[in-house]
Amino acid sequence: KFWRAAGDMMAQTDTRKARDTHHSDVDPGEFPQQLAQYYERLFPYGLYCKWLCYGNVDKNTLPHREFSFTLKDDVYIRYKSFTSQKELADEVKKMCPYKIDIGAVFTAPPKDHKRIKASEFFPVEKELVFDIDMTDYDELRTCCSGAAICEKCWKFMVIAVKILDQALRQDFGFKNILFVYSGRRGIHCWVCDKRARALTNEGRSAVAEYLNVVSGGEHTTRKCNITTPYKRIFSRAIDTALPFFEEYVVGSNNDSQDVLAGEDNAEKLLAMVGDEGVQQKIRDEWMSLLSGEEKWKALCDILDAQKSPTLRARKHEIVLAYCYPRLDINVSKQLNHLLKSPFVVHPKTGRVCVPIDAEHADDFDPFSVPTVAQLCDEIDDKVLLQEEDGADPEAKREITYKQTALNEYMGPFLRLVEGLQEEHRAQRRIKKEFEGETMDW
Repeated sequence: KFWRAAGDMMAQTDTRKARDTHHSDVDPGEFPQQLAQYYERLFPYGLYCKWLCYGNVDKNTLPHREFSFTLKDDVYIRYKSFTSQKELADEVKKMCPYKIDIGAVFTAPPKDHKRIKASEFFPVEKELVFDIDMTDYDELRTCCSGAAICEKCWKFMVIAVKILDQALRQDFGFKNILFVYSGRRGIHCWVCDKRARALTNEGRSAVAEYLNVVSGGEHTTRKCNITTPYKRIFSRAIDTALPFFEEYVVGSNNDSQDVLAGEDNAEKLLAMVGDEGVQQKIRDEWMSLLSGEEKWKALCDILDAQKSPTLRARKHEIVLAYCYPRLDINVSKQLNHLLKSPFVVHPKTGRVCVPIDAEHADDFDPFSVPTVAQLCDEIDDKVLLQEEDGADPEAKREITYKQTALNEYMGPFLRLVEGLQEEHRAQRRIKKEFEGETMDW
């Protein structure tokens, strides 16, 4: 009874918090006009196209890129493509899409796909992408479920960013990586290095499967199976995740999931141990303990005393099951899979899909991300000040994202573009040297 009462009380408190924090002030009547103003004044078309042109090393990179638009009332349009930044900007402003997805670079302009033989129209290049959604953590969360999120469960996204970023950089050597807030309850990752963009479906699948440490549905007891000695991906992830796990998963503090405080959640964690006899020994030890920290230490002590290396490793399997990124690997495996674009506005929350600085992921607050309504108010306030100062009424057209709250989120994107420019310069140097050597020969 005590377990159930305590768990119910915590669930009620956290659900109220989730509802309050997740509240959105999107006005369906105002949203279309606000979105139009955002696309007209604030969308960073210049940097956006500089990213997707990849230095114009290949002149067809942008014209052959597929975009899709989702319009009001869920009208979906695929195979859109644009020859220039101006053409893209004009079309976005004209159609005012509620969502923009970015697809692959094809052998020909996607808008002409109906005039091209199917055998001659296929994807040849795209960023390696990853999708992490909070709903995949529902079985772990004690605070929220479904579309709702709060500061407490957002920490799962923080540790996911850290672990994935480390793996991509240290195991694969990728450098140009962009993490983007989905606008509601998840994170997208874009790996933009030339090597990543050139990966085949088989190559993408291999990377995705290597990174897919946690697998299995809600009814799979053990989500993570690791062998000893640990592979590098496991040992590094454990080192990163363990402090997080101890503070925010089993810790007995206001910021923690405190999963060992309720019987159902405690039993779910305990089931990952596997061995029934060891489980019962841990249960018996827990009878005299109160805090999550004490219970976790008792579990670790009992597992560490086991002769079987497999059983001793179970404590680390539990840590990874709770902390390792839960990837939707089907998004990553296929060249022709589209993913939501950075800088679009989520129609349910009104929040902009802004970049996240992976090095400072702890500092990112999804509830402080500006909404399109807030940004439009900023524009109106600045125009009003200009008018009061006697400025030309046409000066409103000069207001850009740099003069709004959106600017503080642009750092990671600017660094990405700068990193890609350096990669482009290196490619050109190599190409020039190769051509020179060929001519000398």
